[in-house]
Amino acid sequence: MDNRASNRRQFLETIGAAGAASILGNAVWENRPAAAAEAEKLAIDGGTPVRSGTLSASPYGPQFYDEAEEKELIEVLKSRSPFRWWHAGSKVLEFEEAYAKHIGVKFALGVTSGTAALFTAMAALEIGPGDEVILPAWTWYADYDAIVLAGALPIFAEIDESFNIDPNDIEAKITPQTKAIIACHLQGTVADLDPIMEIAKRHKLYLLEDCAQCCGGKYKGKYVGSIGHIAINSFQLSKSITAGEGGAVLTDDPVLFERAVRFHDVSSLRSPYSENLKGGLLAGFASCNFRMNEFTGAVMKAQLTKLETICERLRRNNRVVREGIADLAGIKLRKWPDVEGDIGYGVFLDLGNRERRDRFLRALRAEGIAANGPSGSVILPIDGRIENKLTVHPAWPSFNSPRGKAVEYGAKCCPRTIDIIHRFGGVMIDPNFDENDLQDIVKAIRKVYPRIAKA
Repeated sequence: MDNRASNRRQFLETIGAAGAASILGNAVWENRPAAAAEAEKLAIDGGTPVRSGTLSASPYGPQFYDEAEEKELIEVLKSRSPFRWWHAGSKVLEFEEAYAKHIGVKFALGVTSGTAALFTAMAALEIGPGDEVILPAWTWYADYDAIVLAGALPIFAEIDESFNIDPNDIEAKITPQTKAIIACHLQGTVADLDPIMEIAKRHKLYLLEDCAQCCGGKYKGKYVGSIGHIAINSFQLSKSITAGEGGAVLTDDPVLFERAVRFHDVSSLRSPYSENLKGGLLAGFASCNFRMNEFTGAVMKAQLTKLETICERLRRNNRVVREGIADLAGIKLRKWPDVEGDIGYGVFLDLGNRERRDRFLRALRAEGIAANGPSGSVILPIDGRIENKLTVHPAWPSFNSPRGKAVEYGAKCCPRTIDIIHRFGGVMIDPNFDENDLQDIVKAIRKVYPRIAKA
């Protein structure tokens, strides 16, 4: 039997005839007797909530911690060698090799955080003063900060209804100074990489994939992080797999990899990197220390073995919710450039405007379902420190050239992004939600959406 049919049948059998009748939509609602209508009063208006307490998603990776992470960590403790160098059998190196193989790239480099990975990628691409980098107006601070701290100039592009950078707004932002585009895969949804990569190729620009919020996501069958010139991941607590902190840089380019290795390790090129890169091609340069330690490497080595399980469960649970509300009149969901490759972090609905979206979220919460607008990122151009171009020193090069002074941030440079982020709202999905949890999400949305959407 088709899984979707089986899920729907199980859903209807579980909630029974009365429950099935209660989620058939506006037409049934309007034709019910007054007593039945009263029974379906929204919890926010004094009705009975779908669920007592609050159902909410938790950080994914720690839910899957078990003896695998424990074994790897104990081995590090017993070795008394938490520094990744100066001993054989590095957990960090084992993770790097396994991760590169899993994603399908030649090189992976473990670092201390996703932010450190972005700084390292900037150095690998030789981004610096006089360069411009295009990034989405809605993303995390680290993308912007990495550009500024490299001395370059951030140029914002609008997002589309995938919440990712709009390919149709990139080309207008390209100048002779543009050197790279950052395509962020945000909240588990992959960016539309084909047109972005085509633009990058046509203008001879680098494409940096920020996969921090999409570890395990795929675009047309290929893992994100394996498509652009260089990519980064984050393993902070809120990501698909986690050691609390940590990050990685991915690439197929040996020169970019060597620059990344040198930058993250005080310009050193140690074994086995030196052998893999045939002694290296580059001279040393001013660098940082972003080395991943063995405890982080140990946890990440174990977590990697669970990545596909986490993603498969998220996708399955997301699909059940999507299919459970798909027939609601007028419903419009977040755009998915590749719905099968999407990780399935959440189900977001377009409520048309911010006021209606906020009421929808309050109503869902009253029904016992945690709900929120798009999160994990910021509308950067309207943040005060960004709008006012505040840096670590008043003579910082990013904003002291004529071009840097002329670029203006603020709401006027991203009106569409502001509109999209403020009118979408929804529910985050957890890989360990059970059938009752998923049914409660569907029931709550079916109960609330028709009433709010037509208000």
